[in-house]
Amino acid sequence: MITIVRDWREVPAPLRGASVALGNFDGVHRGHVEVLAAAHQARPDAPRAVLSFAPHPREFFRPDDPPFRLTLEAERAAALAEQGVSILYELPFDRHFSTLTAEAFIGDVLHRGIGAVHLACGADFAFGHRRGGNVTLLREQAEALGIGLSVVPHLDDAEGPISSTRIRRLLQDGYPERAASLLGRPHVIRGVVAHGDARGRTIGFPTANIALGRHVEPARGVYAVTAALEDGRIVKGVANIGRRPTVADGAIARVEAHLFDFAGDLYGQEIAVSLHHFLRDERKFESFDALRRQIGLDADEARQVLAGIAPDQP
Repeated sequence: MITIVRDWREVPAPLRGASVALGNFDGVHRGHVEVLAAAHQARPDAPRAVLSFAPHPREFFRPDDPPFRLTLEAERAAALAEQGVSILYELPFDRHFSTLTAEAFIGDVLHRGIGAVHLACGADFAFGHRRGGNVTLLREQAEALGIGLSVVPHLDDAEGPISSTRIRRLLQDGYPERAASLLGRPHVIRGVVAHGDARGRTIGFPTANIALGRHVEPARGVYAVTAALEDGRIVKGVANIGRRPTVADGAIARVEAHLFDFAGDLYGQEIAVSLHHFLRDERKFESFDALRRQIGLDADEARQVLAGIAPDQP
């Protein structure tokens, strides 16, 4: 269970005194896990916490940029909880907060606000107005306040540093397995199931439709997926991500997941769709019959790909 705190000026006493990992934690990938581990190892007696922001500072400063998030707030909190984090200081990033100096961030937010007893961050962590603070300043001022600091180097693999940027690129290029190897789990798109145009149902493949929203858009095409439902079930399926050129060219990109051997009403429920394997590019078919035949082939291939995945594995 993770407790989310959104006001650093009114933190209850039981939620102070934590060992705090700092950063945006978009994706909560293997490199982020190293930072979480460093915070815990330095002060195993203290609660495990993360300090992050909502919205992501890039979304605040560049609102017209294309969506880029690997994990939105709910998915990030869930992923952090899986890593043993019990407190998430999810601070609103607004105009006022963006003007805080680096010194004020350390003294007012980290020390007097949340009462951190130890901090951990990546070697390139920058903070404060115009990113004026770095790990050198953080170490000097935190230690003067009696707060320890662990600076964690980049986690590398054979191809270089593991980063959210690299994971986004892999997803956009159609390599969800390689992205999963850096994340430590499959990439997830979490959202509320909305009503579509019911065309999938008319051709024998009803779908759960989720808007991509602020998620980064993976390569458009068809994927073997699993979906975690609100009741705890994990259901295998096949999903199209894209704009459905056969039926609605120019529509907003979304996920349309057909869940195998499933009957039920998911409208209004939040589900989490995990991408396991990219099957083919999205393309336009000459007829609905041709589309139906191809979806059948896609479903058969997805079943084969997912055969080795345990029923309860997301």
